[in-house]
Amino acid sequence: MARTFRLKQESVVRKIVAYLLLFWSIPTLLLAEDIGWPREKTQSGARVVYYQPQIDQWQDYRTLYARMAIQVTPAGGKATPGVVSIQARTDADKESRLVVISNIKLTDARFPSADPVSAQKLGDLVRAFFTPEDTMTISLDRLTAEVEEGKVSGPAVKVDNNPPKIFVSKGSAVLLLVDNKEVRAAIEKTKLEFVVNANWTVLFDTVGKKYYLLNGKQWLTAAKLEGPWTVTAQLPTEMSNLPADQNWEEVKKAIPPQGPAGAPPTVFFSSVPAEVIQFNGAPVYAKILGTQLTYATNTESDLFVQTNEQKYYFLVSGRWFRSASLDGPWSYASADLPADFAKIPTNSPASDVLASVPGTQEAQDAVLLAQIPTTAVVNIKEAEAQVKVQYDGAPQFKPIETTQLSYATNTQDKVIKVGDMYYLCFQAVWFMSTAPTGPWKVASSVPKEIYTIPPSAPVYNVTYVTQVQTSPTTVECDHTAGYLGMFLIGTAVGLTIAYGTGYYYPPYYYHPPYGYPIYRPYPTTYGVGAFYSPHSGTYGVARGAYGPYGGVTGAAWYNPSTGRYGRSVSAYGPYGSAAAARTYNPYTGVYGATRQGSNAYGNWGSSVAVRGDQWAQTAHRTTSQGTAAGFRTSEGARGAGYSGANGNSGFLAQGQNDNVYAGRNGDVYRKDSSGGWQKYDNGGWSDTAPKPAPHTQNASLNKGTQARPAAAQQPAISSGTMQQLDRDAQARQTGTQRTRQFQQSGRAGRLQGGERRSRRSQ
Repeated sequence: MARTFRLKQESVVRKIVAYLLLFWSIPTLLLAEDIGWPREKTQSGARVVYYQPQIDQWQDYRTLYARMAIQVTPAGGKATPGVVSIQARTDADKESRLVVISNIKLTDARFPSADPVSAQKLGDLVRAFFTPEDTMTISLDRLTAEVEEGKVSGPAVKVDNNPPKIFVSKGSAVLLLVDNKEVRAAIEKTKLEFVVNANWTVLFDTVGKKYYLLNGKQWLTAAKLEGPWTVTAQLPTEMSNLPADQNWEEVKKAIPPQGPAGAPPTVFFSSVPAEVIQFNGAPVYAKILGTQLTYATNTESDLFVQTNEQKYYFLVSGRWFRSASLDGPWSYASADLPADFAKIPTNSPASDVLASVPGTQEAQDAVLLAQIPTTAVVNIKEAEAQVKVQYDGAPQFKPIETTQLSYATNTQDKVIKVGDMYYLCFQAVWFMSTAPTGPWKVASSVPKEIYTIPPSAPVYNVTYVTQVQTSPTTVECDHTAGYLGMFLIGTAVGLTIAYGTGYYYPPYYYHPPYGYPIYRPYPTTYGVGAFYSPHSGTYGVARGAYGPYGGVTGAAWYNPSTGRYGRSVSAYGPYGSAAAARTYNPYTGVYGATRQGSNAYGNWGSSVAVRGDQWAQTAHRTTSQGTAAGFRTSEGARGAGYSGANGNSGFLAQGQNDNVYAGRNGDVYRKDSSGGWQKYDNGGWSDTAPKPAPHTQNASLNKGTQARPAAAQQPAISSGTMQQLDRDAQARQTGTQRTRQFQQSGRAGRLQGGERRSRRSQ
């Protein structure tokens, strides 16, 4: 059965979401955390203390060039500070926010206070500690903070930024989306039909000519989809004849009606992409200090008012829209957003929107995170054994505009025809075949023409997956956030991240000679209330108005291989955010969980690609040197130490602060308790500049005050070096704060987007 429709009904969605809430409350205990800096290694009586790496360049966010301040103590010798330069590979796990640094090569080792012979010996000793077989882990937040401001860039995508239809409600609401034209299918052994392409459960009584919408345990009825809808306690007698199978289990539980008989929610109907701004009563706004902005506090939507111009600003799917009235019309506003948005304080309840404000540090961080790849090394034989593409009838292909390529239209899989060859992107792994039906072989490389597919094509997201063969038995696969539906959009001020391309991709329909019509929707930018979570670095989906379980999509099909009819309502959204969104990602076809309880790329070091009950197993390119509470690194149990392949042992350097820095000139510096800089020179630390005098009328009257050396006696330091050190110190402090915030914030809260929502209502 096609993986896109593995969920048979709403009850399955509920069970999976409930399971995920349990499953994803565990990883903070299982996964290793950044254990802090500095760290220490010992070997044969020798000792090296190494401080947090300082980035010189992070090429393609895969190859790291960095400096580290170190302190080397030979067996029986004295400690000597120095600077090492490294080149290494990075593999990021965005779920645990950890990066494994591997394939470490020491390109330089400098000990400015040592003579040439001693420096050579110390360098040889350091190289024995850091070999290509060794690894180290570091918080992703520490590395991203090290990337200098203004140096984050990327290719902006030509997305469609036309606004969706925007509804406003001052009470409970339902957004009834029917994808394109209404499609109904008969329910066997009844005189009922159901709306195949609706995001809510909607039945049609062919006798009474009325629609019935299930809202929890409450039933609404209307003569037409556009409404008006009213609450009903009377259902057609045919309802009792619904089949006793999984497809209608949840519906039958609501017969007879058990919900409240009072006023119904407002039902907004749309056959095109739409969004709802839902208030809890009349709109309530709160001021944002230092700005001319207020924000709505009694809605889950990101709605602001610029009070000096009386303009409304609505943020959804990473795009800002502007209007003089809540009734519209709305226009795209991200390109010329008022400057006050960048002034929103980071401690404001509304600060989460900063990631979508061009030019802010938060937006830069989001853009950076989106370009860091997720990597897996795939076992070729195992992957090929699992892959099979199912078409609805004979394979059909449609040309991709502006290219010589075409894509398969009657399958949920991403199959692309390039010349006489066919390429399949399945679970971020590329396969190839001489026939559209296979057999499929793992591709050793990907044709460059595929990367010219425009955003207007529904298969555009595959252009964010790259692949290269690394051995006769494995290929290495990378994908970035675009594969999951997050794209870079550009403005004059800077880049931001948006969910979806903004283009509308009409759904695919196929009505076989018997059984339900097949309806397969493509990813949608609007209609799920997508919002960016800075805690997870991904988009989540809203709940409530958009569907019974958040952002949802319906589907129906007949599976000739099993002879079963089916329908589904699948909560969906980008992989890696809200709990409901973990169920299904329409961009990748990945479910967040199966009966085996795993998710694609969810476990570092043991990744899986899921297809229904089938698995395309992969092995992540980390080390097998040791295991740290389920995170495969070279650092040992509880993440507080490690056991290396060469017999090294390590732990946090006791009694040392992470206040030592490597200068680009090869000198070693440290920040003292008063904020001044000291340089290691001639076997000791000396101030590099005079410290501020004590706040007294006559400092010389302070007893015990020792006269400082004159500036000419102090080690020389250029203004450029001072500025770089100050920037490195600020970045290290920022990275430490972000790491602690991530480790301390509850994972369940991050997954559900609960922090922002709860703060809004305060």
